[in-house]
Amino acid sequence: MYVVATAGHVDHGKSTLIRALTGMEPDRWDEERRRGLTIDLGFAWTTTSSGDPVAFVDVPGHQRFLPNTLAGLGAAPVICFVVAADEGWSAQSSDHRDAIAALGIRHGLIVVTKADRAPERTGEVAAQARQELAGTGLADAPAVAVSAATGSGLAELRRTLDRVLDAVPAPAVSARLRLWIDRSFSITGAGTVVTGTLTAGTLSVDDKLQLLGTDRDRTVTVRGLQSRGESRSALAPVTRAAVNLRGVAHNDIHRGDVLVTLGAWLTTRVLDVRRATGAALTDAPGHLVVHVGTAAVRARLRPLDDDHARLTLDRRLPLVFGDRILLRDPGGRHVLAGARVVDADPPALRRRGDGARRAATLSAMGPDRDLGAEIARRGAVLREHLLQLGLLDAAAAPPADVVVHGRWWVHGPTYHAWTDRLRTAAGALHTRDPLAAGLSRRAVRDLLALPDEALVDPIARAAGLEQTGGHLRMPHTADDLGPAEAGIAELESRLGCAPFRAPEADDLAALKLGTRELAAAERAGRVLRLRDGIVLLPTAPALAMRALAGLEQPFTTSRARQALDTTRRVVIPLLEHLDGRGWTRRVDAGHRAVVR
Repeated sequence: MYVVATAGHVDHGKSTLIRALTGMEPDRWDEERRRGLTIDLGFAWTTTSSGDPVAFVDVPGHQRFLPNTLAGLGAAPVICFVVAADEGWSAQSSDHRDAIAALGIRHGLIVVTKADRAPERTGEVAAQARQELAGTGLADAPAVAVSAATGSGLAELRRTLDRVLDAVPAPAVSARLRLWIDRSFSITGAGTVVTGTLTAGTLSVDDKLQLLGTDRDRTVTVRGLQSRGESRSALAPVTRAAVNLRGVAHNDIHRGDVLVTLGAWLTTRVLDVRRATGAALTDAPGHLVVHVGTAAVRARLRPLDDDHARLTLDRRLPLVFGDRILLRDPGGRHVLAGARVVDADPPALRRRGDGARRAATLSAMGPDRDLGAEIARRGAVLREHLLQLGLLDAAAAPPADVVVHGRWWVHGPTYHAWTDRLRTAAGALHTRDPLAAGLSRRAVRDLLALPDEALVDPIARAAGLEQTGGHLRMPHTADDLGPAEAGIAELESRLGCAPFRAPEADDLAALKLGTRELAAAERAGRVLRLRDGIVLLPTAPALAMRALAGLEQPFTTSRARQALDTTRRVVIPLLEHLDGRGWTRRVDAGHRAVVR
């Protein structure tokens, strides 16, 4: 299916043309039919002269209903621009032209209606319309003169529409889904139904989708699908879709809400944009309305220069690089400018001069996405984040200067700078304090401003550091006990003669061995620390087991103390250590046994 939206001044015959083409009434409300005035979006469908299905979204032409008009144009890939032969180009013709230019719509045709009322003017009006549309994607659009009243020109219009639709690029059937909602209602026996124009991706019954709403987000399930009044098991783009949803009430959904593939989209409130059409952004008001898809969202604008600005939206939207948006003054009914999203995840502007620097960066960016530059700016970024931002295709390989660690893509020069800085910091710490355990993982993350702790290990390995007990240090430095070496050597000598005669606190103090010194010695494998301040050699557990294995089993704590020639102060922590290793076990409150 193809989807075509109408555009043009009020009373120029848009709805009448749709009736003549489709045999359907696009005006849905009694008030519209009573007044002969389109107020809200209308929908109808037919087939082209070649038999292809085509749906029409009929938009209001009156200035007062411009927000509804923009909702209809926002998701439209093709435009049928209507100008009446007897009136020619009019005020809202210009408004709709500006909207089409702002939204970057590139495919369509010009229809000169009411040709029976002024047949002599049809050529002149077509030429005038082409001249007015010169700055838009419809500059070279074909023109057809028709009369819905007499039927003249309708056959040619169908043939011309066929040629226009044949030139429209094929939609991305396998792309992630983003369906902007233009209606929500309830049907007895079915429940909530929403409609919208499906421009990319495929919808299937039982799909689970994310509904991004004005009030809150929720997960919903596709209960059923229809298009052109017929039930379908799946819908491919481009098509008008009616989606029966399970898991949400219809009055909780509003025009401008959007259905997206679960987990596939980043939603944003802050984005940097580049002007595409209209007035300089420095002349725009600070508060305006942003139109995208069917959504109309209030926003604050911070101009960075004439062509670039930072927008802060009142609600989060699923926007990506290259999306076209329209800016409108909330106090007026005219289009201010059209813009293109250049960054949906921009850096914060906190310091003096950040705005000017950001403007220079954006000005230097080309019209095409630069994946390498975006990775360089972030230093490290998750691959799925690049996909969500629209900066990466699913099958794309990383650029040549990118280092891949699992899900993370790291800018090569940044990666090497991180490893050099980490190696320098670890070396400086050891020089300053040989007894230090090393840099903690948290300290490394803070030092390098890493986005995730998962990057600590690969960077530490690349820096040639070793990790012990969650700390990172230069290799082969654990044995360097600095000023504590003499005290540890003396302690080793004493314990070598009496393995279970652990020194008292006063003895350790006399050897200038405090908590830090003993911890460093333990990391170096020189001593074993047990609870209650007991310090032994690392060989003590094995020596103890030889002696305990020779006892009658089970044995008492007193018997173990005697066998090891030590005190109760030492033997209890030592036995608990052996229990913890599974070398001994408690038999009852007073006995243990060696585990055979």
